[in-house]
Amino acid sequence: MKDVLIQYMKRFSNLSEAELKELIIDIPVATFEKGTILLHQGEIPDKCYFVLQGCVRQYAVDENGNESTYNFFTEEQSITIFNQHTTDKASQYALSCLEDCTLVVGDLAAEQDSYDMHPVLEAMTRKMIQEDMGAMRDEFSAFISSTPEERFHALMEKRPDLIDRVPQYQLASYLGITPESFSRIKKRAEASHLKIVD
Repeated sequence: MKDVLIQYMKRFSNLSEAELKELIIDIPVATFEKGTILLHQGEIPDKCYFVLQGCVRQYAVDENGNESTYNFFTEEQSITIFNQHTTDKASQYALSCLEDCTLVVGDLAAEQDSYDMHPVLEAMTRKMIQEDMGAMRDEFSAFISSTPEERFHALMEKRPDLIDRVPQYQLASYLGITPESFSRIKKRAEASHLKIVD
């Protein structure tokens, strides 16, 4: 299972596969059942994750009990809640396993110790974070300037697997539309696809 992590790390390092295997030998991997809450909203995060298998949802619940979905993390994606800029360091989000998950589990408190032991890991992590932050910024800019229909088509183009892995109402929330609108847009897209195939 760690082969997924090695393939991902190759994108950010010139180390050989043997060197990468040596680097991750002590990295903890854990399995979590579907429905497991990895982080409750309001808790101070002390872990970060990398998805080897499964799907994790990032969401928040407002004072009226309404849920809003902000992201889905699937294979070869890292999960870190960045909140060092806040006064109490509490997470505004919750993390929940939508499927049975196999995750690399990092201890944020021991992060510097890992870097001291493996200096190459710090440079690699910095590159990973830069790529993640850049992708998030681009996605947010595209999201703000797009219509619901365009958001749906972007989802189908970039992450089509989510359609079969995530409940429709959560996908609707992620796209910032109602479940009814999501259903209508999906039906139009399916009808359009059928015409193209014909």
